[in-house]
Amino acid sequence: MVTKRATYTASLWMLTVLFAMRVFGQALQRWAPQPFLPPFDAFQGSNLPYWLLLSVQLAILVVMIVVARRVQTRSLVPSARAGTVLMWAGWIYMTVSVGRIVVGLSAPAAPAWFSAWIPAVFHVVLAAYVLTLAHYHRRA
Repeated sequence: MVTKRATYTASLWMLTVLFAMRVFGQALQRWAPQPFLPPFDAFQGSNLPYWLLLSVQLAILVVMIVVARRVQTRSLVPSARAGTVLMWAGWIYMTVSVGRIVVGLSAPAAPAWFSAWIPAVFHVVLAAYVLTLAHYHRRA
């Protein structure tokens, strides 16, 4: 029988791996471009300099790994309050992320930020991580 904790753990690790693939895919295209990956600029959804973007992404990835590991080892104690805060933040984040994609698909003249599909999809991945963590906490 699969426990809820195992389901949360698997989901958090899967979302972490997806985000890591995006981070490392862009880094690979920056320093050793591969023909099977989209061009480097396709990964860029903002005007941030790449060194700053990569630093922030690596920090996010570290947090995701630490949290997933803590859920896996049962060292993250569920908190109903944290679950509520994360649920609100996650749904707001998800709404904005999906809205960005909808605008990009429905308004061809929209600014490039709306049509940068790789960053947009990975914001959905990050929002899903927050929502998964919220559900983990709310089960308390």
